[in-house]
Order: sequence, then C-alpha cells, then structure tokens
Amino acid sequence: MRTVILAGGLGTRLGEETSVRPKPMVEIGGMPILWHIMKIYSSAGFNDFVICLGYKGYLIKEYFANYFLHTSDVTIDLRGGNGMEVHYARSEPWRITLVETGPATMTGGRLAAIRHYLDPDEPFCFTYGDGVADIDVAELVRFHKAHGLRATITSVSPPGRFGALEFDGNRVIDFREKPAGDGGRINGGFFVADPSVLDLVDGPESVWEAGPLEQLARCGELMSYQHDGFWQPMDTLRDKMQLDELWNTGSAPWKRW
Repeated sequence: MRTVILAGGLGTRLGEETSVRPKPMVEIGGMPILWHIMKIYSSAGFNDFVICLGYKGYLIKEYFANYFLHTSDVTIDLRGGNGMEVHYARSEPWRITLVETGPATMTGGRLAAIRHYLDPDEPFCFTYGDGVADIDVAELVRFHKAHGLRATITSVSPPGRFGALEFDGNRVIDFREKPAGDGGRINGGFFVADPSVLDLVDGPESVWEAGPLEQLARCGELMSYQHDGFWQPMDTLRDKMQLDELWNTGSAPWKRW
C-alpha cells in the first residue's frame, strides 16, 4: 500500500527557513520534517512512498540520493575515483518515488499527477509534508477498509494558540492559557482513499480540499476518522520552535518508533 506525501508548497510563513529549501526539508531535531512524517508511516509498516515535488524539489531528490551521507559513517577514497565506502549503514526499508508535479500545481493536481504510480485496485494513504501526529496509521487504514466508502479524512481538534480571557464588564475574571479548540473539528491531513477519487480532480489548478473533497462529502462517500491525540502542523516559525523543543527534550508524542 502506497503513501503519497504532498511536498511541493512554498511555506512562505516560515520566512528564511523556506527561502533556501522546500518546507518539508525544514528540520525538526536535525532531521527534515518529511523524514519524521515518513517514520510515522514506517512505524506502522508502510514503507512505499510517492513524494509530490514542486518548489525546490531537487533538494529533496538530492537528500534521498545521498541518504547514506546524511545518516552513516563513510570513507571517501579520492585516490580510487572518488569511491565511497559506507560503514554501519543506518537506513530505513523505504522505497521512495520522487515525482516532479510542477512548481505551481495545487494539491488536487499534484495527486492526479502521480496517479499512474498507484495501484488502481488498492487504496492509498496520503498526507501533507508539514504536520506530525501520534496517529495510529494502521488503525486508520483498517477503519477505511471497514466502512467501504471512497475516502477517509482524519478529523482533529485544533490546538489552542492564544490565552483566553473572560470578562465581567472590563474586569478580567478568568484566564485560560492556550485552551483547546471550541469543539469544532478540522482536517488533520491524514487521508486514505480509493484511486477513483482522482476522477474528481479537474486539472493542475484543482484544490483537493475544495472541489473533490466537497463532492465526496455531498455524495456520502467521505468518512471521518476521529483522532484525539497529539497533532501539530508546522505553519510558522513558532510551530517549528515548539516541535523542536518537544523533540530535543525527548517528549515528542509523534515518535512512535
């Protein structure tokens, strides 16, 4: 079963971090957030990836092409034609297909562009290249296969970002630091779908979250998998710093491996 990761966006709200690299290559604890996302799936036994490239996608290609340089001890012998010997290789059992889907292609268009890499008779997982969660991917897939509809969306409660004040007139009578969401649930970005959902994509400018997802909901073919655990996107530098702190203190909830 293949896992598709959308990794082509600009990530403009991360400022200087994404002026030199694509957003999925921004590091959390010294490793790209893309690596963290792949480890979440790999820990559940999903090791076959298709990565949709766009903005500065060549950097993602170079990272995986030189993966042993990033993760292992090596000896480079310049006397022997620049040969490289890898010592104590540390790598994951991943098969990674890196696909150029266009610098300005929208999310639906990127999915449609990789359709020929999918098994038409098997559902596929997909997610964005900028968010982590302690989600049980294997359970998510079992849930999808059990209900029999064309697509499953993971719903989450958004994390609180600001302290909330309660007033009596102008007098503050209560303060709650970073409360959770108001009860509403949002798209958590972890999907499972039948390849037939890509029939709903009109072209490169199609936004998955607009037309296709709305159509699936209206025709009763979209089921929600409720995730109540940890979930955090990396939209801003503040988010990155928070994720870094969790990882560096050994308390990263998404680390299921």
